[in-house]
Amino acid sequence: MDAYLAIVSKREVRQYADRPIPADVQRRILEAGRIAGSSQNSQRRRFVVVESPDARERLAETVWVPGNITGAGLLVAIVVEGRGPLAFDAGRAAQNMVLAAWNDDVGSCPNGTSDPDGAKEVLRIGADESIAIILSFGYPARPVDPERRSPEEWIERANRRPFDEVVETI
Repeated sequence: MDAYLAIVSKREVRQYADRPIPADVQRRILEAGRIAGSSQNSQRRRFVVVESPDARERLAETVWVPGNITGAGLLVAIVVEGRGPLAFDAGRAAQNMVLAAWNDDVGSCPNGTSDPDGAKEVLRIGADESIAIILSFGYPARPVDPERRSPEEWIERANRRPFDEVVETI
C-alpha cells in the first residue's frame, strides 16, 4: 500500500474478527516499533506483548474501553523509562506500529489506562518505568479496503478541522 494512502485511510478499529494475526505479521508490527527513531538514539522504550488470557483480562479492567483489549489478536504495551522526550519517542514507535499493521490489513486502537497503577502491576512494570500507551491490534470485524477511495476522498471523510485552521505560515 502507498504510504500516504495508509496514513490518510487509517482509522481506529475497535471490533476485531476472530482471526489470529500470523507470527510474521506480528513480527513486522513489532519491528516497525523497534526501528522507530528516538531522541539521541536512546531507545528508552520496550514493548510488552500480552498473550496470557489472565493478564489480558486483568489488563482490560485497567483501560477506558475494556472491549478493545479482550477482542484483540495482538496486545502491546509501550513502556518507557527515564526522563526526556519519552512521550514523543513512544508516539513515533506507536505510529510506526499502527501503520505497519494497516499495511497488512490489521486494524489497531490506542488504549489509555484509567488505572495506571493496576496496569503497571499486570504488566510487571518497574517503579522507574511508565506505560506510554497500550495498543490493540486485530483484523477488523468489518473488512476495510483503503484503496476503494482516493487519498483526497479519505481526507474529506476524516472529520478533521479544516487545513487552514491547523496550518499557519508566518
